[in-house]
This record gives sequence, structure tokens and C-alpha cells, in this order.
Amino acid sequence: MAMHLTFRKERCKGCGLCITVCPKQILALEEGTNIKGYRPASCTDESLCIGCASCARICPDSIITIEKD
Repeated sequence: MAMHLTFRKERCKGCGLCITVCPKQILALEEGTNIKGYRPASCTDESLCIGCASCARICPDSIITIEKD
């Protein structure tokens, strides 16, 4: 079953908490900045996502949504 991750990048503060809890290590901070000047998090390889939702649960701003296809 495929997963689809959505990051509301305009609200991301780039704290990196999601990156630390991802068991597949597929999250990273982007090179560019968002409108607030932060480097937002994103998924580097969505096909490897197992849908554990650890990233979404730890995010203090609730910017991550995980949907099963």
C-alpha cells in the first residue's frame, strides 16, 4: 500500500523533530527557505514510507498529513 505525505511547508519551522523519529530516514530539511525564512522538512523518497505516522505525531505544528493510497 502506497503512502502519500503532505507537508504544509509554509508553516514548517524546520525544527527537525520529524527527521529524528523517522525509522526509514527518508525526511530531510530542504535547501531553500519558506516564506518565514525556515528550511522546511520534506520526504526524500515517498515510496519507502511505511505509514507509521511518527513524524506527524511529533510535529509541534501539525504540518504533516499521511494518507494511504
